[in-house]
Amino acid sequence: MARSVRDAFAAGKPTFSFEFFPPKSEADERLLWTTIRELEQLKPDFVSVTYGAGGATRDHTIQITEHIGSDTTLLPVAHLTAVNHSVVELRSIIGRLADAGISNVLALRGDPPGDPLGDWVAHPEGLNYAADLVALVRSHGDFTVGVAAFPYKHPRSESIEVDTERFIAKCRAGADYAITQMFFDADAFLRMRDRVVAAGGTVPILAGLMPVTNMGIISRSEQFTGAPFPVELGARFAAVADDPKAVRELGIDETSRLAQRLLDEGVPGIHFYTLNRSKATREVWANLSGSAVAR
Repeated sequence: MARSVRDAFAAGKPTFSFEFFPPKSEADERLLWTTIRELEQLKPDFVSVTYGAGGATRDHTIQITEHIGSDTTLLPVAHLTAVNHSVVELRSIIGRLADAGISNVLALRGDPPGDPLGDWVAHPEGLNYAADLVALVRSHGDFTVGVAAFPYKHPRSESIEVDTERFIAKCRAGADYAITQMFFDADAFLRMRDRVVAAGGTVPILAGLMPVTNMGIISRSEQFTGAPFPVELGARFAAVADDPKAVRELGIDETSRLAQRLLDEGVPGIHFYTLNRSKATREVWANLSGSAVAR
């Protein structure tokens, strides 16, 4: 099994990965580990664990990531953000990750606590850009570093051109790969990929997907990403909004179609946002062609 995400790409076939977040209660903790064990059976290339705003779940993120690495067959990736952290604090966190045997990190500038679309305010002794965080992590050893990518551009970027420049800066700082925010339109991803390639970017960009299993996911996706939900697809969901079962079935079907098209277009990997549940992700996985998910 690959011991870094970089190694997983070297295998020359699409990667499949899952994202979890630290639970807030004992019941949620049990649900998370049930989900991890269920998804472990699919033999993903790696899994990632998110990092709460301002480091709110920092210790829990590291604990879960370490637990996954020591007690499962999965390859864990720890998220790290610059929100509310000085450079000294970030160096300490990176050192703690290394001490825990965690050498795969997703480096994100992060969102302001409480308002993902609010104004960014850097720590007075911290970092302003994700590229700086990438460089800091890489300066501390042989880490494999992932970053974020935005098919519609980051909501705070002044333009698509500026967003592309900032993405290329993260690559030049040492990023090994990228994972997109969730999206629901293959063409948006492909246009972003073309922009990055034209600007000289060469790192693999994984598609971040999450099935719509209820109508609330549509509004939350727009809130957290700042990206519009596709109008035509939104109308199809609106037409069955009063039938939760039909909404879920449509969500699974559309995500399966989206994932398959992306694989057919040569995407280097699919990253599933699981919300700490496995059923919808496993259903999409089962719908993909056997050759695409053969492990």
